[in-house]
Amino acid sequence: MIAKTFGSSVLGVNASMITIEVNVLNGTGFYMVGLPDNAIKESFHRVESALKHEGFIIPRQKVVVNLAPADIRKEGAAFDLPIALGVAKASGQIHTEDLDKYVILGELSLDGKLRPVKGVLPIAIEARKRGLKGFILPKENAHEAAIVNELDVIPVGSLQDAIDFVEGNKTIAPLKVDTRELFFDTQGDYSEDFATVQGQENIKRALEIAAAGGHNVIMIGPPGAGKTMLAKRLPSILPPLDLYEALETTKIHSVAGKLGDDAALISRRPFRAPHHTISDVALVGGGGNPMPGEISMAHNGVLFLDELPEFKRTVLEVMRQPLEERMVTISRAKVSVDYPANFMLIASMNPCPCGNLNHPEKECVCAPPTIERYLNKVSGPLMDRIDLHVEVTPVSFDEMTSDRKNESSEEIRERVISARERQKERFKEVTGVHSNAMMDAEDLKENCQIDTVSKALLKSAMEKLGLSARAYARILKVARTIADLAGKDQIMAEHIAEAIQYRSLDRADYFK
Repeated sequence: MIAKTFGSSVLGVNASMITIEVNVLNGTGFYMVGLPDNAIKESFHRVESALKHEGFIIPRQKVVVNLAPADIRKEGAAFDLPIALGVAKASGQIHTEDLDKYVILGELSLDGKLRPVKGVLPIAIEARKRGLKGFILPKENAHEAAIVNELDVIPVGSLQDAIDFVEGNKTIAPLKVDTRELFFDTQGDYSEDFATVQGQENIKRALEIAAAGGHNVIMIGPPGAGKTMLAKRLPSILPPLDLYEALETTKIHSVAGKLGDDAALISRRPFRAPHHTISDVALVGGGGNPMPGEISMAHNGVLFLDELPEFKRTVLEVMRQPLEERMVTISRAKVSVDYPANFMLIASMNPCPCGNLNHPEKECVCAPPTIERYLNKVSGPLMDRIDLHVEVTPVSFDEMTSDRKNESSEEIRERVISARERQKERFKEVTGVHSNAMMDAEDLKENCQIDTVSKALLKSAMEKLGLSARAYARILKVARTIADLAGKDQIMAEHIAEAIQYRSLDRADYFK
């Protein structure tokens, strides 16, 4: 007798359905075919122990388990539960006609209890697309799968629960989640707020511009000036995720196994801050079994690199293409996996090893060659992809102890949303462009026209300040965003003037 059910395998952020066929024949031995990895091959021992614990057996005959299609490599222990159910049915120990109506996943412990698995959300989406009735899976993953509507999500805690359900001996109500209610209930819940930041008005303004246009930012200043504190508050002024972005972001975290136990849907923009010892594979993704890296985990959110020169040069260089393409492609001999990576890069650094270069009160003790070596750790091509260079100075005692009421993140966010709406309207006919930071040369030419006065100002600044040629396009993009924040269709001279001051590292005399 052949028993058939469905499991699933995740490749990138998408799932493919796997048909699990079990047949019991004359002979001896347990055979697993269909390119299983070692974790699946070892499932025999987990399945045998779990079945025995629940009063069943693996028949002492020839048992063949086929994972189809046979040319796709399958990985992980999530196939334990469907294999166990298939063996029980194929050997006549359970009687049900419903196995092939569900996608079934779960890792078995030796006593038949179920452990959670990764990648549940994309699998649930694929199951609904295939027209399957439901999804039988561990209780810990149920809320994550239940955000997909029109799919019966059956949470089970053990192999016995699953058997009782498919045989009709036990009724388990499908878990229902109101996806929109869940999304909107937690959407604006940020623990960090700009209202708690004393002083640093110029930095707040720069971060508002960055949020409004999707620009990358680097903050340069001495230790303790507030760079990290300000960066952590950036997600609170970004436009809220829409439901599509939330599902896309949740899929990535689901595949990586990084969703919290009580998190079914990510409704706030991610903020990722990897340590400077991170490897290039951990940052961009990859490995023997390709997994998303930090830049994909920051998709639709913020990637914060603190102490940028301390990162290995090779790690920083692998970010250059994703910053342009907003996508990471992991290529292997037999497979190529794409992970989305549309993130805002926020970096911070000291101006020199001691941190006191250009400090208003302290003196730098670093020799010029030492400073040059320190700064050369960050390459020109990477700096070319950062639109705003912001100088951060320490907050004075008077500012720290001031009773002045600061603007909240909510107030700033309203202006940012308004600016983004103008950009949405501007680029509605342009494929792949959603913000000013994403404009190419043609878009700049069309949307960043400046008058004679502005041209003269920009020319004078480039000549007198020694700005590089690469700064020209960045200044125009930032000026376009400043004009959007001001509600202006035309870029004015004052917008150009403000944008120029955000190119500190392009000034020929900055580090002299």
